Amino acid sequence: MKSQQTSSFEDQQNDISMSNINNHLSTESPNELSTTESGKKLHRRRSIIHEFATNTTIHGLPNIINSENVHSRIFWAISFVAFSSLMLYFIVKAILEYLQYQTQTDMSVNVEWPQYFPAFSICNAASFRYDQFIEPFLNYTNTLNLTNENSMNALSPLRIRNFIQYKVNRNESIAQYSFSLYSMLYQCLYDSMPCSSADFIPFVSSTYGLCFTFNAKMKNTSVGVRYGNQYSGTGRLNLAFYVHSQQYVPYVVDSIGMVGLVHDNAQVPLIDANGIGLAPGRKYKLSFTKKTNFFLSSPYTSCTDNIPLSMKVMFNDYNGADYSYSQLSCYELCMQAYTYEQCGCINPYLWNVRYIVLPDTKNVILAPLCNYTDSCYRRATDTFTASSSFIERYCPDCTLQCSLIDFPLKISSFITPSEWQLNGIKAFVENSSVPLPLDWSTAWRTHIQNNYVAVSVVREAAFVDIQIQQAKITLGDVISKVGGLTGLWLGLSCLSIMEFIHMLYRLIHYQCYLILSVIRKK
Repeated sequence: MKSQQTSSFEDQQNDISMSNINNHLSTESPNELSTTESGKKLHRRRSIIHEFATNTTIHGLPNIINSENVHSRIFWAISFVAFSSLMLYFIVKAILEYLQYQTQTDMSVNVEWPQYFPAFSICNAASFRYDQFIEPFLNYTNTLNLTNENSMNALSPLRIRNFIQYKVNRNESIAQYSFSLYSMLYQCLYDSMPCSSADFIPFVSSTYGLCFTFNAKMKNTSVGVRYGNQYSGTGRLNLAFYVHSQQYVPYVVDSIGMVGLVHDNAQVPLIDANGIGLAPGRKYKLSFTKKTNFFLSSPYTSCTDNIPLSMKVMFNDYNGADYSYSQLSCYELCMQAYTYEQCGCINPYLWNVRYIVLPDTKNVILAPLCNYTDSCYRRATDTFTASSSFIERYCPDCTLQCSLIDFPLKISSFITPSEWQLNGIKAFVENSSVPLPLDWSTAWRTHIQNNYVAVSVVREAAFVDIQIQQAKITLGDVISKVGGLTGLWLGLSCLSIMEFIHMLYRLIHYQCYLILSVIRKK
């Protein structure tokens, strides 16, 4: 009996113990677990965060959760907040420094072999040839009922400019009044091999009339750009010209000679602004080196290589040359567009820049030239150049080229021609189509001395001075710096970030479950 009573008492104690355990679980489980209708248990928010803080590899959080007393927990909490704040400060500072898009220039000198020979453009300093110009000019003055004793009295600067404006507005070419290359080019040798006027392409300058370019990049891919070592040479172009100064039109030019420009093969020749004067009686040596500059595109700089529509149309006048974007040409075109909008005509001094596109349009307009006496284009030009807002509106695309190739020159010269060259030059001049001076038979030596110009374009070295703009801080640098800072201050790693993302996923999943439960109950 005693044994049975003891067993019964133990069973009762066990039942009471199990009941307490079950009661305990039923009391604590709402804070930790939630059971779905299918019987699957879901961790609640506090449990999820507690589990993350306990098991994460981020230093500090486990110490806060597992602290044995309040003082320890406060110490670790303050430490975690302090170091997190320092980490965030340096991370924000690194990101803001990156967003400033600071740049630095990497300079180097490399050997470029083979190296393209640059383009060389040349013009006679006189834009018009008197014997070709005078008859059409007199016909023009006769239409205005201007009577003169002789042709010289009819000539005046204003009448000549008005004649140009009249011809251009009638879409008549005035290049026919300029000196042809065939009449001027006495000698052409490239790397000791003969070349001719057929190796040049013509273009028109508003200052010098008809000009010519050797070795321009062409749209026709079968015509390649010449290399400096072509024909086993070293890269040398020898040219000689006779300028026929006795045929210069008065009031148009006040000097005698040629104008030359060494430039990149794909660059439009800006000879009006950058040309080098070559005086008669001398042989010039233009020794060049190559210098390249490459700029970063947006967001580091506003550089561009896109060619505006008006510039594409303008390039059609360069006889098949494949030229790239030019900032100076872009400014000239948009300034002409502003002048046209204000005056209905454009600056007559830039008569070779007539194709314009008004802002927010795609229509190409062949604009007429203003009269030289019209003050409207002068006011418009002054207003445009003095206002940055007008430039921003009319020239939003006129930014710096993303690549600039320049050819710094060393210029030297010798007296020329030598005595043994005179007879050959004399025969060339006499066989040209240009009328001779009246005293040629007696003073031909003097005339040759006053009209003969020679130039040698020589590659100084195969070295190229390269300047490349680079980002001072790249996105990779920022990521590395952020990774270093988070590791330094909190021991945070990529896996720690994945732990945090996993915690957020679980919290979102639990919240969605609660929302769906409420919806189902409704």
